[in-house]
Amino acid sequence: MLMPVRLRRVYDDPSSEDGTRVLVDGLWPRGLSKADAHVDEWLKEVAPSHELRTWYGHDPARFEEFRRRYLSELEGDARRSAFERLRELLQQGPLTLLTATRDVEHSHAAILAGLLRESR
Repeated sequence: MLMPVRLRRVYDDPSSEDGTRVLVDGLWPRGLSKADAHVDEWLKEVAPSHELRTWYGHDPARFEEFRRRYLSELEGDARRSAFERLRELLQQGPLTLLTATRDVEHSHAAILAGLLRESR
């Protein structure tokens, strides 16, 4: 059975369907305590570099180039290892990738979810 991969904002209330909840942002979300986040694991190593995140600026017009550059960054050792950890968690059950980004569909979390779905 293929386990689902979900995308959610870390600020949203947890759902019983979430399974393992993993924050994939490099920075802890503003105004959210660790107790209120209901995060099982924080894999900040899988997040895009500060330089790439700053260049992108969450501009949907830059998303395809951001995707290309982020995929290139994921080939580095630390990010590849963190991505492998996501794959391990997915093999154990449902996985929810959490991000503070408002536009979840144009985020690195969406790219990660797509890669995890393709790699099963």
